[in-house]
Amino acid sequence: MGDYQRQAAVFRAFCDENRLRILEMLRCGEMCACKLLENLDIGQSTLSHHMKILCDAGVVVSRADGKWTHYRISEEGAARAADLLKTYTAIHADPSAGACCGD
Repeated sequence: MGDYQRQAAVFRAFCDENRLRILEMLRCGEMCACKLLENLDIGQSTLSHHMKILCDAGVVVSRADGKWTHYRISEEGAARAADLLKTYTAIHADPSAGACCGD
């Protein structure tokens, strides 16, 4: 997977209302999938789909505990996502300072 594909996967992880709700819940700490399901109006397969996207993007990490999976926000992944957003939204006041549009 190329850099742009990996970066797009991070942004895609934040582009869904349910995934934002999941991230909001995980801000309080690790949660079992069963607790996430209790607070969301979605089924198990839909939760699994969203968690795969969040985990593949590196924003969330999981661990198995018996028949349940527990999820938490990855501090490293969250920092990378924040840095990525800063990179793409940084404004270069001096065009010669960055690789911006040429004349």
